[in-house]
Amino acid sequence: MPRILITDDDAAICRSLETHYRHRGHDIVTAANAAEAMARIEAEPFDAVVTDIRMPGEDGLSLLRRIRAGHPNLPVIVMTAFQDLDSTVSAMQGGAVDYVPKPIDIGDLDTALDRAFAQRSGGAAERDPDDRTLILTPEDGTSPMVGQSACMQDLFKQIALVSQSRATVLIEGESGTGKELVARAIHRAGANAAAPFMAVNCAALVEDLLESEMFGHVKGAFTGAVSAHHGKIELVGDGTLFLDEVAELSPAMQGKLLRVLEAREYTRVGGTKVQTTDARFVSATNADLASRVAEGRFREDLYYRLKVMTLFTPPLRDRRACFPRLINHLLLRINRDLQRRIQGVTADAMDRLTAHDWPGNVRELENVLMKAAVMERGRMITPDSLPSDLAGPGADGGADPAAPGGAGLSTLDDLERRHIAHVLAHTQWHKGRACEILGISRPRLQRQIERYGLTPD
Repeated sequence: MPRILITDDDAAICRSLETHYRHRGHDIVTAANAAEAMARIEAEPFDAVVTDIRMPGEDGLSLLRRIRAGHPNLPVIVMTAFQDLDSTVSAMQGGAVDYVPKPIDIGDLDTALDRAFAQRSGGAAERDPDDRTLILTPEDGTSPMVGQSACMQDLFKQIALVSQSRATVLIEGESGTGKELVARAIHRAGANAAAPFMAVNCAALVEDLLESEMFGHVKGAFTGAVSAHHGKIELVGDGTLFLDEVAELSPAMQGKLLRVLEAREYTRVGGTKVQTTDARFVSATNADLASRVAEGRFREDLYYRLKVMTLFTPPLRDRRACFPRLINHLLLRINRDLQRRIQGVTADAMDRLTAHDWPGNVRELENVLMKAAVMERGRMITPDSLPSDLAGPGADGGADPAAPGGAGLSTLDDLERRHIAHVLAHTQWHKGRACEILGISRPRLQRQIERYGLTPD
């Protein structure tokens, strides 16, 4: 039976809420002011506190701060008749899990309390390896790249092999898949890890500025060149120069880069002295360079110079087995950077995250988690804090003439049964591969097979 402490100097409100929540089966304690409430909290356990803001003496915001300091896991819901921006901001920034205006809509308060109870129990639960709920755990390593799917493990092996030579590397993959992270990992694993790593976005600058950024310029080379400028090829020394979005290079810049790769020579803009370089070049693109070569939009000789070694960063939809660890990694970083205290992700929220196809890949996932961490009022990321359109293909049921009920819509159980059967058939009932695609554990897959009566034939 949940225990709720209701704090308000209005006795009528306390009586009304006490009557309502006793009928719901809750144990209710009331307090007329902040001092009495704090004494109660120190003396006995509660599952939630509902407090008014404006009270004689110590106000509700002060009470909220004291509760947060001494009992950080006790959820507090603030209610007030003063519906102004400052009160809302103060309450939410102070750590309230929700804010309910007066006159109280009892349905809103019910929802706020139910959410607080769910988050409090979810945050305290131990991690069950077969449970869809994710409870954040500290990480031992410091690598910015995580992933236990087969495609990511293969990528890690390729990084280890590629880093042993100074050959040029082309990293291909969709936007947001972490191509710069791969480039940095190659640099860190190489023999020249102590040398600089520098990045140039080939699409971010007009041609003249890009040329100066890469090769440098001499004084007076162009209007505004009041002094000499060292380019990144020179500054990086024998380190690594990362050329992002290399497909966007102009034809003229493609020719100049080819000269550097072939002869290891270049000249500053406006200069005549030939410079040499020992830099290692790693480039990346989300475009199909082979198609651009065929269309005459990219030099074929430069293409083959860039792709001496080629790596591919897999899209997030192909590495669903990575989701728990990846989300854990991202939320730990978000907690640190935004000073949040998110403890995990509820099962329903994890289902929505893993069902989405993530066209923006890891960058999109990180942005969604960052927004959820900011908007979430409790300690667990819930579906309420996720975008309403976050879903995978067919997640809305879709039109299905074979669906039960004759309305062209499928139940969630039917969708799950058919999807698991499809994956098992696709993998020829290789359960390890099926678990990797579905993003679930082998025990859970076995339970679903038994639940739906699935057989290999």
